[in-house]
Amino acid sequence: MHPTISITLFATATAAVVALGLTAAPNFNPPGRDANTMTTSESDRRISASGHDVTPLSRARVEELASKLTPEQYRITQKSGTEQAFCGTLLDNKKEGMYVCVVCGLPLFKSEHKFTSGTGWPSFFTPFDPDHVTEKADESFGMVRVEIECARCGSHLGHVFPDGPPPTGQRYCLNSEALAFVEKGEEVPLESRPMAIETGYFAGGCFWGVEYGFQQIPGVISVESGYQQGRIDNPTYKQICNGDTGHAESVKVVFDPKKVSYEKLVRFFLFLHDPTQLNRQGPDFGTQYRSGIYTVGAEQQAVASKVKAELATAARFSGRKIVTEVEPAKTFWPAEDYHQDYIMKTGRSCHVDLPAAFQAADIQPLGKTTKSK
Repeated sequence: MHPTISITLFATATAAVVALGLTAAPNFNPPGRDANTMTTSESDRRISASGHDVTPLSRARVEELASKLTPEQYRITQKSGTEQAFCGTLLDNKKEGMYVCVVCGLPLFKSEHKFTSGTGWPSFFTPFDPDHVTEKADESFGMVRVEIECARCGSHLGHVFPDGPPPTGQRYCLNSEALAFVEKGEEVPLESRPMAIETGYFAGGCFWGVEYGFQQIPGVISVESGYQQGRIDNPTYKQICNGDTGHAESVKVVFDPKKVSYEKLVRFFLFLHDPTQLNRQGPDFGTQYRSGIYTVGAEQQAVASKVKAELATAARFSGRKIVTEVEPAKTFWPAEDYHQDYIMKTGRSCHVDLPAAFQAADIQPLGKTTKSK
C-alpha cells in the first residue's frame, strides 16, 4: 500500500504470510474468520441506511416465523404465489403508515409512496429503504420479470416494473398478503424498529490496521475504510496519495452503544496508534496519515475531548503532546473495495498495538491476538 513500507516474508506452519515491517510497530497474525471472530451477531451484521438490521435470517428461523402465517400468506410468501387482482385487503388502504413484511416485520414501503396503478395490486414507486428489498430474475410462466423479496427473510413480495410514476418511474407491485400495515400513531413492533446504533469516525494512519482493530471489539457492528475531512467529493486512493486533497484515511465504525460505549472506543483508538505523531504514522508521511477523531454531535465531541485531555499525562506518551484533531465529521467517502477487510484478506500486519488498546479500554476482544512487542 505504501511505498515507504518494507515487505518481509516470514514462514508460518502452513504458508508464507506477508507482513509489513514497521519501525517500533506490532507484528501480529490476524485470526481467521471463524466462530469466535467476526460473527453474524457482531461485525458481519448488515445494517441498512435507515438503521434496520437486514442480516439474512437462517432458513430455520424463517420457517419458524412462517409457521404462524395463514395458508394464503404462506403460499404467497414462501411459494412465490400471487393473489387475485383487486382482491387484496390493502389495495384500497388510504391510511398513513408503513407496510412491513408479514413474515419478519422489516419495513418495506411507506404510505406516501403508494399510488393507484389500476393493476389490481397495491403499488408503490419506491421502497422504504433500498436495502430492504432485493431483486432477482423471474422467468416463470414464459415471461421475464423482476421479482422482489424481503432482504431479511427472503419472502416473496411481488414484482417491480419500469412503468411507474415520477420520480423513479418504477412500479413495485405487491401482494397484500405479503404485507402487514402499521398505521401512523400505532406502536411500532420491535421487529420493525431501527436498531439503537451510533457511528464514530477515526483516523490513525493507514486505515488497514485501524479497521482491523475495531473489528475485534464486541458491540462493533461494522467497520469500513474510507476518506474524510477533505475538499473534493468522491476521492480516489490515487488522489489521496498526492496528499493535497485534505482527506485523512479514516474508518467508519458502526456500534451498539448498549454493548460498547463511545468513550471506550475513543480510549481504544488513542492507544491503538501513536497519537503524538503529526501527519504521519510510522514510516507513512503526509496529512492523509494524520490522527483524528471526527465526531457526530456535541456529546461525542465532549467525550472525545475529555478522553484526549485525560490521556495527555499518561505514562505511555512520556510527556509527548497528543496531536489528534477532534472536530465534527465531514462526509465519509468509502475507499475502494480492495482496501476493505484488507488485513483479514491478506494476512498482513500493520502499525496498530492491539494488546495495549484492549487493555487501556478494558475490552475483551472477539478473537485472540498476540503481543505486538
